[in-house]
Amino acid sequence: MTWKTAIGLPAAGLVALATHDLLQRKHAILRTFPVIGHARYLLEKIGPELRQYIVTDNDEERPFSRDQRRFIYASSKLENPYFGFGSDNDIEHAEGYAVVKHRTFADVSPSTLPHSGERDVVPCAKVMGAARGRRHAFRPQSVINVSAMSFGSLSGPAVEALNRGCAVAGVLHNTGEGGIARHHRHGADLIFQIGTAYFGCRDEDGAFSLDKLKALVASAPVRAIEVKLSQGAKPGLGGMLPQAKISDEIAEIRGIRKDRDCASPSRHAEFDDVDSMLDWIEMLATETGLPVGIKSAVGDLAFWEELAEQMATTQRGVDFIAIDGGEGGTGAAPLSFADSVALPFRLGFPRVYRIFAQRGLTDQIVFIGAGKLGLPDNAAVAFALGADLVYVAREAMFAIGCIQAQRCHDDHCPTGVATQNPWLTRGIDVPLKSERTANYLRAWRREMLKLAEACGVVHPALLDPDDVEILLGNRAATPLREVAGYEPGWALPSPEQQEEVHRLMLPASRGGSAPRSVTAR
Repeated sequence: MTWKTAIGLPAAGLVALATHDLLQRKHAILRTFPVIGHARYLLEKIGPELRQYIVTDNDEERPFSRDQRRFIYASSKLENPYFGFGSDNDIEHAEGYAVVKHRTFADVSPSTLPHSGERDVVPCAKVMGAARGRRHAFRPQSVINVSAMSFGSLSGPAVEALNRGCAVAGVLHNTGEGGIARHHRHGADLIFQIGTAYFGCRDEDGAFSLDKLKALVASAPVRAIEVKLSQGAKPGLGGMLPQAKISDEIAEIRGIRKDRDCASPSRHAEFDDVDSMLDWIEMLATETGLPVGIKSAVGDLAFWEELAEQMATTQRGVDFIAIDGGEGGTGAAPLSFADSVALPFRLGFPRVYRIFAQRGLTDQIVFIGAGKLGLPDNAAVAFALGADLVYVAREAMFAIGCIQAQRCHDDHCPTGVATQNPWLTRGIDVPLKSERTANYLRAWRREMLKLAEACGVVHPALLDPDDVEILLGNRAATPLREVAGYEPGWALPSPEQQEEVHRLMLPASRGGSAPRSVTAR
């Protein structure tokens, strides 16, 4: 019986009909609960994507905000990367906000033209390996370079797109600790990273093999060797490549099995203190002729004190030091390690730099910074603190299609960047993504050059700690030199190196002014 045919029923009948109807609705609702439950799991899985593109504000999403990603996406596509209507950052209340101080009068000025400077070469202020007389010492031709992301953590097409883009932009490509794959051999110069598992240069038992290392670096355009001690994503913890991401090709390159997760040790087997580490590094440099450096996040400073002391009092040393911020990176890690182990870049880097500056060693070492430095405003602070080069990782991933889905660890990256699933990786258009990589790297150099020129210098390495102030909301602003505890003259190259930088930057593009009139003073 329906409500239409119930007209005229006594009150009791109407009550009975209403009760029956309510019971039917209740059962229908209860039947939908399993569907709602499954929908909850679906929403949980796609939550990061929904928040980034629908829910959050422009500067709210972490680790990279929508505004930051938009700058990279637009630059990589040669679209307009400008922002209108002023900053939407909470400058008035933010603590630790960095402000770059432009100069009113200077010998140089930035060009207003949107693509000015994109083709300019911005080389390193120092020659890597020159101070220690390495046979193959060289000057990196770009202050921005692509950081360590192994084939295995990234897909083959992603690595190839990055490598081809680096080749076009004249940028160094760090291989990561997973060895050198065919995807790394598309024109870019390489920094070969040696991790604790010695992938690519180990014997059948997993021990380091010098012969295999020499053969490997001779077979590829390797310009330097980087010994990884730790990284910002999981400082103090070895790497982990899940079994689901281990293909036949990865297993062959790394010399590992396919039937289990690939866990790298947390410590090196070839050395166990600073003294033995320096012996090993000098052996690698002698045998290969290449500059050799280290990469590490910053925790206990005793290691750095001992390294600086040994370099100051012996004939051994590293050619470069890459400092990775504890902000994390492309590597997957336990939450406690990602969130709470190692100092962030702006604290860790100056603590290490001070130790070497106090002993007069900084001119002998190329300092590389890493930790969200693919954004020129962040990189300006790094250069003002004494960095000579910067590494970019996640920012380069954005250029080839990453959407910050945060699925790097489970082989389900929806854009094919951080997965070995062929169905997903086929979505990467390598020629297109390599072009976008080069576009982004050039755009970063353009923006970085403009920031330096706004401060009256011709090169980012000439930015001084006094060119940056750190805000405490509207209440105070402290010069970066005071925040970092630097003495006058620190963070700058030597006078000879500065003179060489000015010579190298002579062809670089510059801004200008209107023609002078007869009334000009």
